[in-house]
Amino acid sequence: MNIYQYRVHGLDGRDVPLASYQGQVLLLVNTASACGFTPQYAGLEQLHRDFAADGLVVIGFPCNQFGQQEPGSASEIGAFCQKNYGVSFLMSDKIDVNGANADPLWQFLKHQKAGVLGSRRIKWNFTKFLVDRQGRVVARYGSLTKPAAMAEHIKALL
Repeated sequence: MNIYQYRVHGLDGRDVPLASYQGQVLLLVNTASACGFTPQYAGLEQLHRDFAADGLVVIGFPCNQFGQQEPGSASEIGAFCQKNYGVSFLMSDKIDVNGANADPLWQFLKHQKAGVLGSRRIKWNFTKFLVDRQGRVVARYGSLTKPAAMAEHIKALL
């Protein structure tokens, strides 16, 4: 299995195969609307605007597993992201990233790149995975890493 075997089910109802992004750099982030890290949406949108033309694809994956910080419906999540942060990158349906119902893509991501001390679990909202143009998961960033701090690594992959 590789990253291109998976699909994203968008907030807007679209079913998007990741294979449609072959040859591009992907930044995949589990998100939440009521989290202390929620302002990172602005930085993610900035990365999207700065690098999309060069081949960066940012995808947000709303998740309600951490402190129940993403309780809204698809339309509420989409409206919040657009109104407060101008989010124009793809947002998936709400998913689980840990546990028995974890999204298969996120199971794959965790298996490919462990976290601190080898942990395979996602610890909190706004964990980020960077995927190169060949579909390899090349980096995992924790919640504390601001999107701007990834810009140089993203540029190197582009």
